[in-house]
Amino acid sequence: MSDSFHWLDVDRIAEELAEHHPEVDPLTISFPVLRSMVTALEGFREEPGHPPNERILEAIQQAWIDERE
Repeated sequence: MSDSFHWLDVDRIAEELAEHHPEVDPLTISFPVLRSMVTALEGFREEPGHPPNERILEAIQQAWIDERE
């Protein structure tokens, strides 16, 4: 895996969240908190022109749920 990733790397973000926050239920996290959790991940880099929006955050949340199953 590459060392860095960004908002469009939904599956990678979900894997990282599942690994670093196994105790957290993704269904209990608000989007502002989810955004903060993602930006705090080591290797995460925001890409110019790709800000997070509700659709991306929903995709990350769903991928995180899937990763936990």
